[in-house]
Amino acid sequence: MSKNFNGYPWPSPRRPRYGLDAPAVPAVSGVAGVVCCLAAVRWRRDRITTAAAGAGLLTSAGVYVHTTLRGKLRIWERELDRAGLKGDEQLLDLGCGRGAVLIEAARRLPAGRAVGADLWSRDQSGNGPEAALANAAAAGVADRVEVHTADMTALPFADGSFDVVTSALAIHNIRSAEGRYRAVDEAMRVLRPGGRLLIADVWPMARKYAAHIGQGTLRGLGPGYWYGGPWFGVTLLHAVKKRWPAGTDSC
Repeated sequence: MSKNFNGYPWPSPRRPRYGLDAPAVPAVSGVAGVVCCLAAVRWRRDRITTAAAGAGLLTSAGVYVHTTLRGKLRIWERELDRAGLKGDEQLLDLGCGRGAVLIEAARRLPAGRAVGADLWSRDQSGNGPEAALANAAAAGVADRVEVHTADMTALPFADGSFDVVTSALAIHNIRSAEGRYRAVDEAMRVLRPGGRLLIADVWPMARKYAAHIGQGTLRGLGPGYWYGGPWFGVTLLHAVKKRWPAGTDSC
């Protein structure tokens, strides 16, 4: 890498690229919207209804793309700032994908570590451990990031390994309710007492996670995290693992 006149390296010309979440969804919505608008131009009957449907589908596709490319990133920046990280924490991101949350967390951990775990499904475009590590390098945080191919329902980490566990729109992809609850249990297991859990997921799921662990607060994350519209809004579950009283057995 070349250096400037003060002896420091020039910043990388690359920026992290996080891809689209489930890219087929906005593609289908967008194509359907265009078809409806073209039909409205040609048809006389039900023209207004067809045009309105087309406009709605195109708007939904636009909102979806904005969320996945910009909105969710800004919201996670805000939420990680609100978390008040000291900079030396060990953080685990479940379903890290190409590293959007993982890398934003790593920026705040100059003396800590950001660990990602994923099975690298095709739900996100260009998903894979190489993409996550390349994005970490582009962001200048590769020295404090690591990724693991791991199942959220059986994490390869010891109890109490992390100060913070995050997850963004990942746990709901587990097909069975039993599997989703097991993933939440695993997240709590690897948290140290007093550690924090931050799960962003569709609101019905987030409510069920909170009920399952019997604690935590729920907060809607607003239009910036709408996947197409308010019917697919995202809620944040924030929970703190209880500390064991002095002199008791944590097992």
